Amino acid sequence: MSKIDLTQYEKKMIVRHMQEKDIEQIFELQQVCFPNMEPWKRDHLESHLKIFPEGQFVVEFDGQIIGSCSSLVVNFDEYDDRHTWDDITDKGYITNHDPDGYNLYGIEVMVHPGYRGMKIGRRLYEARKDLARELNLKSIIIGGRIPNYHKYEDEMTPREYVEEVRSQSIYDPVLTFQIMNGFTVMRINPNYLPDDDLSSKYATLMEWNNIDYRARTKRHFKTSNPVRIMVIQYMMKNIDSFEEFKKQCEYYVDVAADYGSDFAVFPEIFTTQLMSFLEEKVPSKAVRRLSDYTEDYIEMFTHLAVKYNVNIIGGSHFVEEDEKIYNISYLFRRDGTIEKQYKIHVTPNERTWWGIQPGDAVKVFDTDCGKIAIQICYDIQFPELARYAVDQGANIIFVPFCTDDRQGYLRVRYCAQARAVENQVYTVISGTVGNMTQVENMDIQYAQSGIFTPSDFEFARDGIIGECNPNVETVVVGDVDLEILRRQRKSGTVRQLQDRRHDLFQLDYKLKTEVKPERT
Repeated sequence: MSKIDLTQYEKKMIVRHMQEKDIEQIFELQQVCFPNMEPWKRDHLESHLKIFPEGQFVVEFDGQIIGSCSSLVVNFDEYDDRHTWDDITDKGYITNHDPDGYNLYGIEVMVHPGYRGMKIGRRLYEARKDLARELNLKSIIIGGRIPNYHKYEDEMTPREYVEEVRSQSIYDPVLTFQIMNGFTVMRINPNYLPDDDLSSKYATLMEWNNIDYRARTKRHFKTSNPVRIMVIQYMMKNIDSFEEFKKQCEYYVDVAADYGSDFAVFPEIFTTQLMSFLEEKVPSKAVRRLSDYTEDYIEMFTHLAVKYNVNIIGGSHFVEEDEKIYNISYLFRRDGTIEKQYKIHVTPNERTWWGIQPGDAVKVFDTDCGKIAIQICYDIQFPELARYAVDQGANIIFVPFCTDDRQGYLRVRYCAQARAVENQVYTVISGTVGNMTQVENMDIQYAQSGIFTPSDFEFARDGIIGECNPNVETVVVGDVDLEILRRQRKSGTVRQLQDRRHDLFQLDYKLKTEVKPERT
């Protein structure tokens, strides 16, 4: 007898994280599991994968998806006792996922009926338990269906039904399974899933406690999470050398450090001050000569960020790449790493005088003070970019700008304040002032820089943390509180992020998007 090739008998069952390539199979699985309930939409699952990919699992058997589950992290104490599935999931998009929360909340489990009895559900629940232990979460909470309740609805209340299932007098395919997996009933919520007729719209709120949970004292007593920002309203004046420019920049970074700032913010294209000694009158040629200073500029701000222990938004600078000129803003982290954001929308002036090309990537950057975004001047006037950045976790949007008159400045300011309100986010604008009589197309400047908040009781009056006097060289220092922002997004007077009507409208981003930072 020849040696048996065992591989021909193998059928691999794998529990792994969900991937975008699985979405179509998950749609098919949902139609089989819940034929009478409203299915996921593609943008639901794409949102899950963008926001919390670690919490989405599938079971793959011999190349076929036969089970899946979705979840997010919440601070459950912030939700009403009678919350619904829509409340806890932001209508299925999980944009309310809270990385600092205490509880893993399960929002969906599906097992193909043809494979029941193979412990598929148990494998998914074990994956969730492992994740809760890995993330050091207090518990897993689920809103469980009771799909056999409709058979007993005329005989008993939901509570009586649950008690009968708990005593094993009645079998319920969901509730019995959850009890067997260590979950205990906390309460019963009515109207949890409006299209769940089998459960008569009821759900059992259940919890599994992580006995390995280690309490984190700082999380228990965290009442504020301040981030200090210094905005530089930079004076554009004629200078004689790069060394003179460098001294001015270091002076402001030193001031920011003296005030204990986490961020120092410079204005858009303030490096055009270097043109005052370049002796090139043709703007299109002057901008290319200016780009020769890119490495000096990067080395200077990288050194200053580390030396003074301040994250620096380095305004923006004209950079030549592949014979094209871009308007680029750099983030210089105080740990020495660097990021960059290209200006997406180019003004007619930039295009005509300097031949500036637009970028095509929207980025959100990690910092030691949370996620931030940079939107250069004109970009803040396009609300889609800010909305995308906030959906990807940005808490602060920095807006370096350069405007020559009051009308231009007001466009930037009004839009920055609108973005703060409509996205429940902090916005920071930093502009140039002064005159450069020797530089074509940069001769006059107008600005009043400031730090803006959403509009609600816990924020600053008029939504303004601080602002500079107009058209003078100065700075403004202010604290933004990320904990207040987090609370207001959950329970503010209005909740623009939670109350969006995803059923009526959504944004389809065709831009190249990057959330994870590119370390330089």
